[in-house]
Amino acid sequence: MAAKKGTRKISNFFRSVTAELKKVAWPNRKEVSTYTAVVLVTVVAVALFISVFDSLLSLIFSKALKLY
Repeated sequence: MAAKKGTRKISNFFRSVTAELKKVAWPNRKEVSTYTAVVLVTVVAVALFISVFDSLLSLIFSKALKLY
């Protein structure tokens, strides 16, 4: 009896998950490629900013430490 009840709960869970996934407005191929390009450009821009900032701080601190 308990095994049937557990199986029924799992079955109902997956049915409700499937029903909810059918309600989702999935993006089309063009939207996905646009979003992917935006993410990649943003990641590269942030990486370049951090790299330049790190290099500048490294240069500043190395010059400051040479003074002492």
